[in-house]
Amino acid sequence: MIKDSPNPPSDSQPTDQIFTILTNLNSETLLANASQDLASVQALAGQLAFDVDGPLRDAVLGIHRMEEGIQLMVDRVLDLHEVSAATAN
Repeated sequence: MIKDSPNPPSDSQPTDQIFTILTNLNSETLLANASQDLASVQALAGQLAFDVDGPLRDAVLGIHRMEEGIQLMVDRVLDLHEVSAATAN
């Protein structure tokens, strides 16, 4: 059977995604950027919590606290990566 179109290259980018991550980025770079993004979200949620009242404020503070936990985990992985890289040298 003859196909209408050839197979796409194996490294083709998905067409249904707005954002993608470069495949050649290492873990440290990805985690460092994730850490910076989390810090930004934390700052936004912290500021927003002072601008709203009642149940909405409770929800924003909940998001802020969950984000702080995620930030701690990402920072810990970065610390572990830094320690393992230092001991490897």
